[in-house]
Amino acid sequence: MNLTGPWSESEAAEYLREATVPVRISCRTPEGHPWMLSLWYEWTETPDGTPELRCATGADADVVRYLRNDPEVAFEVSENDPPYRGVRGRGTATVEPDEGKALLRSLLERYLGGTDSELGDRLLSDDREEVRIRVTPERLHAWDYTARMRNVGAEDDAEGSKKD
Repeated sequence: MNLTGPWSESEAAEYLREATVPVRISCRTPEGHPWMLSLWYEWTETPDGTPELRCATGADADVVRYLRNDPEVAFEVSENDPPYRGVRGRGTATVEPDEGKALLRSLLERYLGGTDSELGDRLLSDDREEVRIRVTPERLHAWDYTARMRNVGAEDDAEGSKKD
């Protein structure tokens, strides 16, 4: 895997493990059109140390068909508020069953703090088949605008307090 940008591989991996914003994944439809969606994810390593981005979705989701047709993807995990920073990349996706909905349960814990909710009940229902999407990255690029946006929030706060 090739990484560019201001962060080391361990810094990029730490960001991807800790960030709890959805990943944006881009792929192509069988007709060749671009398609993008957001999914909950976890960043982990396989037993041999290969980094991997893992997502869960319903087995009947359109993206499952798209990825089975063309497994090449691009993805981005980034902050929605200043200072902007994140990691984007490209790689290859595989789709496989999420046995016992283990990954989905892990993602519900990560993003919602547990499985005890209406959403958790709906997603974990016995009549819903779940799959995991595993993305093996080939290239990553990190960016971090913290230094150049250092005063953005502070200036906005100061302006707001002057108007009060």
